[in-house]
Amino acid sequence: MTEKVKLTKKDFTNSQAVKWCPGCGDYAILSATQMAMAQIGVEPHNVAIVSGIGCSSRFPYYMGTYGMHSIHGRAPGFATGLKLHNPDLSVWVITGDGDGLSIGGNHLAHIIRRNVNVNIILFNNEIYGLTKGQYSPTSQPKLKTPSTPYGALDRPFSPARFALGCGSTFYARTIDTDPKHMIEVFKQAQEHEGTSVIEVYQNCVIFNDKVHDKYTNRATRDDYSIRLEAGKPMIYGKDSDKGLIFEDFNLKTVNLADGYSEDKLVKHDPTNDGLIQMLTSLSREDAPVPLGVIKSSNSASTYDDVFHAQLEEQKSSKGKGSMKDLLMSGETWKV
Repeated sequence: MTEKVKLTKKDFTNSQAVKWCPGCGDYAILSATQMAMAQIGVEPHNVAIVSGIGCSSRFPYYMGTYGMHSIHGRAPGFATGLKLHNPDLSVWVITGDGDGLSIGGNHLAHIIRRNVNVNIILFNNEIYGLTKGQYSPTSQPKLKTPSTPYGALDRPFSPARFALGCGSTFYARTIDTDPKHMIEVFKQAQEHEGTSVIEVYQNCVIFNDKVHDKYTNRATRDDYSIRLEAGKPMIYGKDSDKGLIFEDFNLKTVNLADGYSEDKLVKHDPTNDGLIQMLTSLSREDAPVPLGVIKSSNSASTYDDVFHAQLEEQKSSKGKGSMKDLLMSGETWKV
């Protein structure tokens, strides 16, 4: 019996010089991904990273794995073909709020609804970084950018509600300032059978600096975000003195000092669709931002499984067939 090789971060690192703007959150996400993959234990030659276009999409160049830098917004299509051709590959899609939710929105929707067994990391900095600071589908109203000099008028996309609307079986959120949390979320995504979508609040120091600061800054994040764990009461705050309860068919923030014991707080259930909808609808002005695995359900078949089952069914009933027979079947003619 061959002993399993112990992997390290170095196994997923190559000789390419990493080139993002100094201070960019992408560095932390890259490092956390490499460490997570070492802990997951899938060897580098069995991992493929597929990206589209954008700052985040430089990712494949810096991973010691197979990689594909595809075209704008189309990484989900490439990843689907790759996974169907080689089901044994661990396939990861790297995209951003611009690449994935604008030109790539349709492709992202269909890989989620099909439930292809891949992992998607969506970097959300609420701006177009590579093309110099235009507003993106997740930018907040009134944001002034080169493309909205008087302030953005659009309502922003919620990546979470988008994914859930497409039938996502796994949705999680994490932050670029907490490597340990990122690693745990990435590991849980890999364990999930089906499409895993992970939104990462990521900082663009050049064009949208500190956009997520309140709930990513180490000094304040405990008071403005809540770490979700299945079966655990929803407690947050630097002193663990706040929590969430059900009231008027919604989630409400309370102070534990006002007589609310832990047993009165809502316990997280990532399979409860009603609770999941409430969590993704929380206003970040008056409630904590949910972090961690928001939804995880294995109730749907993966596209990979039903695709290959259909192939085997047809081969069993019709035989293996040949490309020559296929090309020469039906009406043919010579020119």
